Amino acid sequence: MASEQSGAQALRPGKGWLRTKASSRDHVSWGKPSAVAAETPLRAQIARLPLFCELEPKEVDRVADAARLLRVKRHTVIFHRGQVLDRFYYVVEGIVKLTVNSPDGYEKVVDLEQPGMSFGEALIFLDRPSPVAAQAIEATTLLEISKSVVLDIVDGSPAFARRLLAGLSRRLHLLVSDLESYCLQSATQRVIGLLLSEVPGDANSEIGPVEVTLPASKTVVASRLHLSPETFSRVLRNLADEQCIAVDGKTIAIRDLQRLRRCVGAS
Repeated sequence: MASEQSGAQALRPGKGWLRTKASSRDHVSWGKPSAVAAETPLRAQIARLPLFCELEPKEVDRVADAARLLRVKRHTVIFHRGQVLDRFYYVVEGIVKLTVNSPDGYEKVVDLEQPGMSFGEALIFLDRPSPVAAQAIEATTLLEISKSVVLDIVDGSPAFARRLLAGLSRRLHLLVSDLESYCLQSATQRVIGLLLSEVPGDANSEIGPVEVTLPASKTVVASRLHLSPETFSRVLRNLADEQCIAVDGKTIAIRDLQRLRRCVGAS
């Protein structure tokens, strides 16, 4: 499953996109292998990633040598549910949704991966089929890192192994928090929680409305919150009628941040 990394936007957190029958690689543009130069932007970016930032230069070189940039089109399937992975991914640009499908074709969005976030790393240790599918919901650039190099570094770097475990533990914590919200929070509380999670940390409610942007379409966000699109839209309308927010497509102006925070506990 996915793991959030430092600097990534938090996500606390119908009509899904149909999966293409062709292999996901049919629509992938591959970057050149990074081994051609140790000072490439790719190597520098890897060295800044939280998981790799404390590695020795030679270890960063090993990761860069085995890494590739993938540029994928909107709707491209990165991997299918049931696929055994031999790599994991960082999102450089764009958004990837992780989904499961019911037998009748209903799509449930499990998570949304934004720039700075990773996904698939837990699966490379299990050697089991993936329980989710991954699909780009807009033009996306990914950093693909092979399983073999990760396992080699784990064997030689206890600090790296601890950081990897910490990332997987954060993911487990978030999954439990999601389950708690689905079971114990109302639809309104879940929507408000998402809006508040998108507010910049330095936002000041005294200087006027705070604008946030939904991380994906309303249909996708609704599925992420375990809501129907109709319920999600109804909650937004109710909050707008109460003068808490103003909605303009995916952009939402929070009129009174403190009042919205109070609503979370009162809904």
